[in-house]
Amino acid sequence: MARKSAADFPLRLDNQICFAVYSTAHAFNRVYKPLLDKLGLTYPQYLVMLVLWERDGVPVKDIGERLFLDSGTLTPLLKRLEAAELIKRTRSTEDERQVLIALTAKGESLREKARAVPQSILAASACSVGELVAMKNEIVALRDRLNAVLGE
Repeated sequence: MARKSAADFPLRLDNQICFAVYSTAHAFNRVYKPLLDKLGLTYPQYLVMLVLWERDGVPVKDIGERLFLDSGTLTPLLKRLEAAELIKRTRSTEDERQVLIALTAKGESLREKARAVPQSILAASACSVGELVAMKNEIVALRDRLNAVLGE
């Protein structure tokens, strides 16, 4: 049996913020899954749709930057969304190296069904809107500080 000492305190799993964030993200994914199944979306696809519902007709690069995803991860996601007829990919007329992503009518109409998702998440969290906003702001600030260390 390993000896426990005060020096081991930082190595306890329950003391790891990264594990708290990881396990919370896992819990979120389990709550989101049945909601997104009704929409026919995975969680990463839902994030892409959220970006497009905010601003349609954006370059792939902008979506990747917004979601912190590289093109190797994003391209298959976009191909699946296109196969589901939720988006269309077109080359920019100004710069043919740039691929623009736009919602189809089907993708736009999915927005109405998706309106129930945030309310369901709010209810599942048993938090107030203010509590969730404060937590989100703290998590985003932490993410940004960590990215700054990496020069991102």
